[in-house]
Amino acid sequence: MAPTDESTQTTDGIANQTEPRAGLLDESTAREEKWSVESVVSQLPYRYAEGTNSPIPFFHLLERLKTTPRAGWKRFGVPNCESISDHMYRMSILTMMAPASISSKLDILKCCRMALIHDMAESLVGDITPVDPVSKEEKSRRESETMDYICGNLLGKFNGGLNGRELRAIWQEYEDSETLESKFVHDIDKVELLVQMLEYERTHGKDLGEFTWVATKIQSAEVKAWADVIFWERVQLWKSRGIENPHWNGVEPPMSKPPSL
Repeated sequence: MAPTDESTQTTDGIANQTEPRAGLLDESTAREEKWSVESVVSQLPYRYAEGTNSPIPFFHLLERLKTTPRAGWKRFGVPNCESISDHMYRMSILTMMAPASISSKLDILKCCRMALIHDMAESLVGDITPVDPVSKEEKSRRESETMDYICGNLLGKFNGGLNGRELRAIWQEYEDSETLESKFVHDIDKVELLVQMLEYERTHGKDLGEFTWVATKIQSAEVKAWADVIFWERVQLWKSRGIENPHWNGVEPPMSKPPSL
């Protein structure tokens, strides 16, 4: 089973998804790549006013990020799982915890903003997973089209379009993943998932080790060190439940010696 491109989902767990999710059309339409922003917003009970001088329509769109659950957890049956905005909020806090060894090289304010922006397109696209009939290229097209809609149609006239252009540029920087800031935020995306994984294991008693593989994609030594602590805590959790070897997906279990805290 191959891991996904991003740290949010896995192909294991519940294979079938019948509950409609934000931005996802029926399977045949999705396969034919007929998705468009209009195909989504035309189905909403209230359309967002476009081309205005006010950011209020944009504020309303953000509500969808607060109410759309992260699909990977739902596939594993985690009840009342986090929303997309829950994930982005804690990511933004994590960026501010960067140790001096890495923060001295980064624009941390940009990293914080990037964390709050990077999944914004999911407000209309939805949280696409590998079991959805959408290719990586098609997912990218949908997200790019959505960001054009947000930054142009909704924010294009507000403040001369400055805020929309800045938001679009930061989102694109994350997608391109070429700058130090974007690479760091990609690492933060992964370690935030690992924190949440452990917390759901504690709360619900589920072995969510399928998600541990994302640690192999973390690049910075500083964030890898955070993952080491998370994995040590995970070993102790499952030992306390009488399980010596919970599932590890492509990751070597931590050594018996705890990491330096």
